[in-house]
Amino acid sequence: MEERLQKVLSQAGVSSRRAAEKMIAAGRISVNGIVVTEPGTKADPQKDEIRVDGKLISCERERIYILLHKPQGVVTTLSDPQGRPIVTDLLEGIAERVFPVGRLDYDSEGLLILTNDGEFSQRLQHPRYRIPKTYRVKVGGRLLKDELQSLERGIEMADGRFTPTDVFLEKTNRGSSWLRITITDGRNRVIRRAFETIGHPVVRLVRVAVADVVLGSLREGSWRMLTPREVERLLVLAGGGPGKNCLDIHFKINNSRQK
Repeated sequence: MEERLQKVLSQAGVSSRRAAEKMIAAGRISVNGIVVTEPGTKADPQKDEIRVDGKLISCERERIYILLHKPQGVVTTLSDPQGRPIVTDLLEGIAERVFPVGRLDYDSEGLLILTNDGEFSQRLQHPRYRIPKTYRVKVGGRLLKDELQSLERGIEMADGRFTPTDVFLEKTNRGSSWLRITITDGRNRVIRRAFETIGHPVVRLVRVAVADVVLGSLREGSWRMLTPREVERLLVLAGGGPGKNCLDIHFKINNSRQK
C-alpha cells in the first residue's frame, strides 16, 4: 500500500516525519532510482526501492523498544556539539540505531524510552493522545497548602495555562519539598517553569512512569527492553495497536544492562 514518503521513512526507523521532510527537500531520497524532492510523494515500501543517501531501506527488521534510566548530565540527543555524553552512549550491546522518544532535560533523570520504530515514537509524542507522564519532583522550600492548591487548579504562564493531571505532596520540611506530579503537557521544561512561577525552583526532577510503564528498581544508567505487553499498552493509549507493513512488531526482548 502506498504511503507518504515521510511516513514510510518514519516507520522504517530512518528519522522522524519532520526530519524526513527535510531529507526529502534536500534531495537525499530516491524512489526506484529517481530522486524525490516533493514531501507529498507516495511510495509502497513493499514494492518500491527506496533509498536514503543511496542506501536501501527495509521494513523487515527487528523492532527495538528500550527503557533507559537516564542519569543527570546526559543529553537526550544523538549528537552534541559541546561534546557532552549522549543517551545512546549508555546502550552497550545495542548495535542498531535507536533514538529517544521525546526528551528529558540535561539536568533531569529517570525513565526514557528509545526505539528504532518511528511510527511508535510519533504516536507517543502526538499531543492528541495526551500520554500521561509521572515525575517525582524536589523543590526548594516548604510548599504551603495554598500553593499546592494553586498548582492543582492550574497556573498561568507566559505560554499558556499549566494544569497537572495529579499532584501529591510526599513530604516537606523547611528546606525542601518532594512531590509526585502527573502531566500530559508536552511543553519544554514546563514543570520547572511552573514551580519557578510559584517561587519554588526545582532541585531534582525524576520521571518515574510513562502511562503504566514504570521505572521501578532499574538502576541509574541501566536499561532493559520493554515487554510486548508494555508496547501494546502504549500503542493502545496512542490511538490503537500496530498496523501492517512497517508497523508489524518483531520484538527484541532478551537483553538488558544493569549496572
